[in-house]
Amino acid sequence: MDTHHFIAFDFGAESGRCILGSLSNNKISLREISRFPTGMMTVGEHFHWNIFRLYEEMKKSLRICAAEKVNIESMALDTWGVDYSLVASDGSILSVPYAYRDPRTNGAMESLFKIMPREKIYELTGIQFLQLNTLFQLHAQKKDKSPLLDVATDLLFMPDTFNYLFTGIKKSEFTFATTSQLYNPVKKNWDPEIFKALGINIDIMQDIVKPGTVLGDLSERICKETGIDHMLVTAVASHDTGSAIVSIPAEDENFAYISSGTWSLMGIETHEPIISDKSLKYNFTNEGGAEGTFRFLKNIMGLWLVQECKHAWASKNYTYPQLVEIAQEAEPFKCLIDPDANDFLNPENMPEAIRNYCKKTGQPVPDSDAQIVRCVFESLALKYREVMDQLKELAVKPINKLHIIGGGTQNELLCQYAANATGVQVVTGPAEATATGNIMMQALALGYVKSLPEIRKIIKNSFDYKTYQPQKTADWNNAYHKFLSIINK
Repeated sequence: MDTHHFIAFDFGAESGRCILGSLSNNKISLREISRFPTGMMTVGEHFHWNIFRLYEEMKKSLRICAAEKVNIESMALDTWGVDYSLVASDGSILSVPYAYRDPRTNGAMESLFKIMPREKIYELTGIQFLQLNTLFQLHAQKKDKSPLLDVATDLLFMPDTFNYLFTGIKKSEFTFATTSQLYNPVKKNWDPEIFKALGINIDIMQDIVKPGTVLGDLSERICKETGIDHMLVTAVASHDTGSAIVSIPAEDENFAYISSGTWSLMGIETHEPIISDKSLKYNFTNEGGAEGTFRFLKNIMGLWLVQECKHAWASKNYTYPQLVEIAQEAEPFKCLIDPDANDFLNPENMPEAIRNYCKKTGQPVPDSDAQIVRCVFESLALKYREVMDQLKELAVKPINKLHIIGGGTQNELLCQYAANATGVQVVTGPAEATATGNIMMQALALGYVKSLPEIRKIIKNSFDYKTYQPQKTADWNNAYHKFLSIINK
C-alpha cells in the first residue's frame, strides 16, 4: 500500500496543533508539526477569538510542512463548536468572532423562550439547551441591535471561516451545523421557523456538505506564501467531537463514549436522532456524525475546571501530572460540585467559585489545592454516572463498555474514577482522537478507505489502549447518592 500524507489542524480551547498524518499498510501514524495557543482575547468587556492570528499560525505551519518536501495531499480543520463569523457582501470578515463563553448570552435563553417555547425549539432541533449555542448567540446579537447583522450576507462557522480563507469557498459542514441549534435533523436542513423566531434572514446560511467532502484547492496565493505546490482542502467532521468519535476503536455498537478534554462529551452513536419528552427533560443533544450517524450526547463542563484552577495557581507552577498526584492524597468525597453549574462557566477565579459552591450547598469548604482538584475529579466521575444512567434509559441498545478518547485519557486517575462511578469497563485511547479522526475522514474523502467500520479497524490496529475495571463500587454508589442530593438542592 502506498503512503498517503495529510495535515490536520485541530483547534481546542487552549491550543491549536498542526498534525501530519500518514496512512500506510492499514495503519495511521501521527507527528506534531507545530502547536500554538488559541486562547480567548478580551476586548473591553467581551471575549473573542483572534482568527487572524490563528490564520497566520496555520500558514506558518504550512511553511514548515512545505520545507519537509513531503507530498501532502489534503488538509482539514476541526474546532470547538457553535462559534461563527459574519461576512459582508464584498467578502470581508466583519470583526473578530465572539467566543462562546462571552457574557452577552446571559439571559438569552429565557428571552428567546418568550418568542418560541423551549419545547418547540427542542422539537425542531433536538439540541441540548446551553446559552452558548449559536441560536442564543444570534438572539443576543439581534437583541443588542448589532449593526453587523444589518450588513452581513453570510454566516460562516469557525472551521468554515478558515476553509473560506484558504479556498474562497463558502460551505457549512454537517457535524458543525448541527451543533448550532439552527438545524432540523428531520428536515435535514436549516429550520425556517427558527430563523423566523430570530428575525434573521435564513439566506445568510450556507449549503451543507457532509464530512468527507473535498471542498477544493488551496488558493494560489496561499500556495505562493507557504511554498506548497498543490493541496486539496477537505471538509471532515469539523466539530472536534465529531472527528474524535470517528476514532473510537469499537468492535460493536453497544458502547457509550466520553470525548475527554476541556469539555467531556458523553453519549452514544445512533443512526437516527432521539427527540422525545424524556430526552428534552434530561437535556440531551443530537449532533451530526460521520456517515450520517448522530452523536446523542450531553456536554459536561469537563477538564475546563482543572485548567482554570491551574491558571489561578499560576505562581505555583503546577503541571497537570502534579495536580493528579496531589489529588490522590486528599480526603475522598469530602465535598462535591455539579460541574455544569453556571457558577463554573467562566468565573474570574475557579478555585474561589468551587469554594463558594460548597459553602452555599452546606458542605465542608475545601481548604487546600489538593482537596479542590480531588473534588473536581470525583464530581466529574459522578456526573458521568448520572449521564450513563440517563443514557441507559434512552438507548435502544445495551451499554456494556465506556470508551474514553482524547487528551483526558492521559489522566489515569479520572479514567479509573469513571470506571468506579459508572460500574462498567472503561477502555481509553487514542489520546489524539480528534486529529486521528480528522485525518481518516480525509482518507475517506480521497477514496483510500471506504467506510467508518474500515476506519475504526485501522485505528484499532494503530494505537495502544488501556482498560480499567470498576473498583470500590459500594463507596462510589454511596457518593453518588450524596452527589444527587447536592446538585438537586
